[in-house]
Amino acid sequence: MAEAVPGADGALVLEVVRGDRAGERLRVTLPCTVGRAADAGLVLPDAHLSTNHGRLEPDGDGFRYVDRGSSNGSVHVRDGAATPLQGDCLEAELWDGDELHLGDPTDPVVLRVHLAEDEPGAVVALRPIDDLDRFARRVTAEPGRVGILYKYSAALGASTDLDDVLSVAAKLVFELLPQATHLAVALKERAGRFPVVYAQRRDGGEAEIPVSRTLLKRVLDARAGLLLTNAATEMSSARSVVQGGLASTLTVPLWTGADIRGVLHVDNRDATGMFAADDLEVLTVAAAHISFAAENARLVARLRLAEQRLERENRYLKSKEQEETFQGIIGQSKGIAQVLEAVEKVRDTRVPVLIQGETGTGKELVARALHYTSKRAEHLFVAQNCSALPEGLLESELFGHTRGAFTGADRDKKGLFELADRGTIFLDEVAEMPGQLQAKLLRVLQEGEIWPLGAPRPRRVDVRVVSATHRDLEAMVKDGTFRQDLFYRLHVFPIRLPPLRERREDIATLARHFLDRYGREFGRPATGFTPEALARLKAYHWPGNVRELQNELQRVLIQRTEGDLVLVEDLSPRILGETSLVDDPRVPRGTLKEMIDAVERVVLARTLREHDGNKTRAAETLGITREGLHKKLARFGMGS
Repeated sequence: MAEAVPGADGALVLEVVRGDRAGERLRVTLPCTVGRAADAGLVLPDAHLSTNHGRLEPDGDGFRYVDRGSSNGSVHVRDGAATPLQGDCLEAELWDGDELHLGDPTDPVVLRVHLAEDEPGAVVALRPIDDLDRFARRVTAEPGRVGILYKYSAALGASTDLDDVLSVAAKLVFELLPQATHLAVALKERAGRFPVVYAQRRDGGEAEIPVSRTLLKRVLDARAGLLLTNAATEMSSARSVVQGGLASTLTVPLWTGADIRGVLHVDNRDATGMFAADDLEVLTVAAAHISFAAENARLVARLRLAEQRLERENRYLKSKEQEETFQGIIGQSKGIAQVLEAVEKVRDTRVPVLIQGETGTGKELVARALHYTSKRAEHLFVAQNCSALPEGLLESELFGHTRGAFTGADRDKKGLFELADRGTIFLDEVAEMPGQLQAKLLRVLQEGEIWPLGAPRPRRVDVRVVSATHRDLEAMVKDGTFRQDLFYRLHVFPIRLPPLRERREDIATLARHFLDRYGREFGRPATGFTPEALARLKAYHWPGNVRELQNELQRVLIQRTEGDLVLVEDLSPRILGETSLVDDPRVPRGTLKEMIDAVERVVLARTLREHDGNKTRAAETLGITREGLHKKLARFGMGS
């Protein structure tokens, strides 16, 4: 409960600075609730507070406030720094002079904390950390202690785990101060809390060793180490001192730069007067070493957490990339179904895969699907267009080089094959690879070895090779422009990607996908296409395949200004210029049979042209047998 009092008598006293009870000083019996409820320990009738807004509780030899999920929140203010109590930080230690701002942030109830402070007592010695250089010179004049500091400094520097650092620190302190019986370390955490993170007795046993809030506040305020020779008498109202039976104490800051990160507390519970001013000085010097090592360990711990978080994020991004990979292979046509079936069969084998298809059909997308659905998905997927770099640069990019291998090679560089070890490398436009590099690629496929430029010996790699080309490699082998032995190594499992004109049933699905994707990206959403616009898209020849369709929809969305549907007039002139077969000048007016024969002749000629005269593929596209195609060609006098 809370009652009005003229002052403080050792309990928690709250001054209402703002609110309906402004001007009152209230002594609080803990624990108690704070809020509008009539039965609250501290009743604050302000309408913007919750019924049970928060709770005041004892905390060791001090006090704390805990927000209980209030509607308008609580803010803890210390030395002008405000900390909202929300999320995973709903509580705050209460120090003398702190304020609690409760409820409406624009006009909160303000409670100021008053604690009955201990009289300063007989502080025997005080050593400001800003004067460390001055009194450290006196410490260095004591060879025995210097030897101990040197002995443990190396161990502190080698420790990257905080528990290890504090364990070494305890050994250092107990050897420096043989009269010490107990040691505790409190480190600063979020919202200004200083919990004890390490406590130990001289005999090696663990112990509950509280650090007096009063001592802690004095050390922080003075930025100095303190020595008290009769702590229980001099700090008789600090419960942790009295209950701990402390006889004499040393409490020094742990700091980096201007920021105090914690305190190191050493005491003796056997006799009074056991510590002297030189003990305080040597402990402060030791604290400087411990501070540096502890902060490094905490930084390493945060770095490890960051690395773990990054690893989790990378796994998430890889899974998202895998999802997008499959979302990107869009279509229900027979040709796409055959591609996905081929990926399923070969993805977990080590055999090289050659993806053949025209420019813009999505060869890299299929290569990514092979990688991210395979057992190699946890390792790197790298891609290189073999036609994008001159021979010298391409060799260095693929196989790497050593320092000094050529002019400008000022450091070693790993090539893509080495980076992709245990992963997948995608070689796009492999037909453009120069002959010398073809031989090096053959060695990788045969021996699993790469030889970086300037390296004295080869290096072994385990890389899945996926290559792609839009050219006819068999014809290049016959012409002598591509190595036959490399062709057979790459051509183990070919996958042919059909051009978009061979899977016209997928055009509408792809177009709607790109319309939705880029509509969101550009902030210009469209709900679909008019039937006339969709018909024009389906009728177009699409020599650039899916990439051309993608570019067309980007252009449409950027250029169009109004309406929910894409209209015919929104499409490019090249698409609108595509005429129907009945308007083709090669289809003369005449009887129905004459016109049908002419249309069939045009279709046959166009399909053969699209497949570079390959009658087998032309027959597959037309849905007839090769023998049937020969008969039609013979009937129209179009070749044997």
